[in-house]
This record gives sequence, C-alpha cells and structure tokens, in this order.
Amino acid sequence: MQENVTVISGVHYKTGEPVTISVEDGIIKGIRQQSPEDADHSLPLIGPGLVDLQINGYSGTDFNTVPLQDRTVEKVTRALWKEGVTSYYPTVITNGDDEICQALQTIAHACKSDSVSDAGVAGIHLEGPFISKEDGPRGAHGASYVKAPNWSLFQRWQEAAEGRIKIITLSPEWPEAARFIERCVEQGVTVSIGHTAATEEQIAEAVRAGARMSTHLGNGAHLTLPRHPNYLWEQLSQDGLAACVIADGFHLPDSVLKVVLRTKGERALLVSDAVYLSGMEPGAYKSHIGGSIVLTPEGRLHIADNPKLLAGSVQLLPHAIYHLVRRGLAGLGEAWDMASVRPAAFMDLPSQQGLAVGAPADLVVFVQAENRIFIQQTYKAGKQVFSV
Repeated sequence: MQENVTVISGVHYKTGEPVTISVEDGIIKGIRQQSPEDADHSLPLIGPGLVDLQINGYSGTDFNTVPLQDRTVEKVTRALWKEGVTSYYPTVITNGDDEICQALQTIAHACKSDSVSDAGVAGIHLEGPFISKEDGPRGAHGASYVKAPNWSLFQRWQEAAEGRIKIITLSPEWPEAARFIERCVEQGVTVSIGHTAATEEQIAEAVRAGARMSTHLGNGAHLTLPRHPNYLWEQLSQDGLAACVIADGFHLPDSVLKVVLRTKGERALLVSDAVYLSGMEPGAYKSHIGGSIVLTPEGRLHIADNPKLLAGSVQLLPHAIYHLVRRGLAGLGEAWDMASVRPAAFMDLPSQQGLAVGAPADLVVFVQAENRIFIQQTYKAGKQVFSV
C-alpha cells in the first residue's frame, strides 16, 4: 500500500455498519463496508469532523481579551481537535471599536502565517456590537459598546480581518438594519439575527433583506415575553432562517429544543457558544463582557449578581450531541449532523460532503460511554491531529 494512504476502520455513525475508510492526500478515496464474516461491531464510531459556528475561546484562551496574540488562534485550534472540532469560527463580540479591530487583525494574521490556524478557521463570526441595548436581549454584552449598524465601521473591521468575517450577528431593530443586511449579503457575509428585541415586522424585513440564521435562538432574550407575537415565534416561523441552538442542558429546556428541531428540520444547527472558561475549574471569574461571573460545578456559567442570566457556555459540541441523544430528542446520526455536515453545508464548506468519496478527510473516531462522548482520534485533511 502507498505510504500516503491512511486506512481508518470504525462503525459508521449513521448506518451502524462497520466500514473501512481509505484516505489519500487528505481526501477520502474509498469507503468499504466490511463483509459480514469480518465485520467488527465493537469498533469505535466514526463520523465527519465537527464544525462550530460560534466559539469565543477555550481552556483559558479568549478571542476577546486584547491585545490578542497570534499564538492564541493556533492554541485554540489545536486544543479543539481533542473535542473533534475540525473547522470553527472564532467569535469576536461586542467591544470597543479599536479592540474589535485588533482582535480581527490578529486572527487574520495568524491564519495567513500559520497553516494550522488557516486550516481550522473557516471564517470569523462577529457577534455585535450592532445588537439590542435592552437588558435581557443584550445578554452579557457591554451596554456602553452597543451601537447602530455602521457600514463604514464594518468595512474597517472587514479590512482588518482581510475579508475573513463570514458571519455577523445583529439585531434588526435599528432603522439602518435592512440596508446594512443587504450590503453584507452582497459581500457574501451571512447575517444572523440575535441579541434582539425586534418586532415581528422588523424580523420579516431582515429576512427579506437577506438574513438567514438565528444566533443561539431562545437565548439572549427578555426573561418574560408577550404570549404572542414575539421575536422568538417570529424567528421560528421564518422558513428562511436556520436556527442555531445551544444544547448544553442549561440554555434551553428540552421542550424548546424539541420544538426547534421539529420546526426547523434540516435547518436546525448546534453551536457551543463556548467561552474561554470551557475546560476550567468551577469558581468565580472576571470577564470583560460580563464583569463578575460564576462557573458552577454542574457546568453552568452565569452573571454573578443575576444567576438567571447566563454568560455563555462552557460545554463543547460532543456534550450537546450527547445531550440530544440521551434526552431522546434526536438519534446519534441526526445530532452529529447538526454539529458537522449541516453547519458545513449552510456555510458552503467542502466538508459538507461528510463521509463520502471525494470529501475532505476531516474525521472523528469516538465512543459513547459513561454518559458522554469520548473523542479517541481526530483527523484534519487526512492527518491524525489528535489521539488519546
């Protein structure tokens, strides 16, 4: 066998059948179902690499603590391999104009100068500052930095990012929002509605202008809403909007997750919204966006002086996948797709092909045990980048 050919055996995550995958030059060249007499159902599972559309940091490393260092991007990219994440969107959130610019510039520079970062970073997600000023919808974002959509400012940031801003979360409640959305769409930037107090008419107008996603739907909202209409029902009812959800067991109750999955179907996506405290010990911490925050032993992150308000998530995509499976909300195949091929297809990434001949060999070998998913191996473009 040629030296540049890698052979990986495992149980297909959707079919449940043992398969042998051959990889050459970073591409899946063949998928062979094992014969009945040779089939080994005790093998670990194998699925496509996970794609996270919203991640703020990991294991003490934060994309929103400035000045950001080039090594930060590489450090997070490598660390995420052990979570099965092969592509992700570093998320830069509401902050001062210059701070946002510096973070974007550093991420772009890191990707340009480092092959690891460039391979893992599919784009940048800018979450804010063009969001709602209201308490509740604003979430943990600093009120002093929130502002109306500003095209000149966004162009400055996009230039600093060298065109890598691929997703922007905003609220369409601003009078300037519709035209701003149209301009983003013209530049190939996906517009996502989030941290919003918009009316149903404003949301509908945003969809007509080209918005096509909801950021962590059901969170970043008022604690109490009118029965109907409200901005959650309106986003659920808009067929043109995909819905990202955080399925960590804290952000949304199972009933809401079930409604989103049933309503959105193939357009239901998983995100982690993980912050830098993911992987850290429980305790009290300081955050530049939320001030004093608390990470509980159960893995819930909330604002210290208002435990009802969450301050992000510390759970990664494998946790969310298993939560959906364990609670009977989705089968393993569907839940895994929600965190891999679906977001990849939504953002038109090559990895949207999943486990298919000709697809990039972004693969994850894993097992389900002890009420969680354990990642055993991760492959990026056919190269093993993580192994237990």
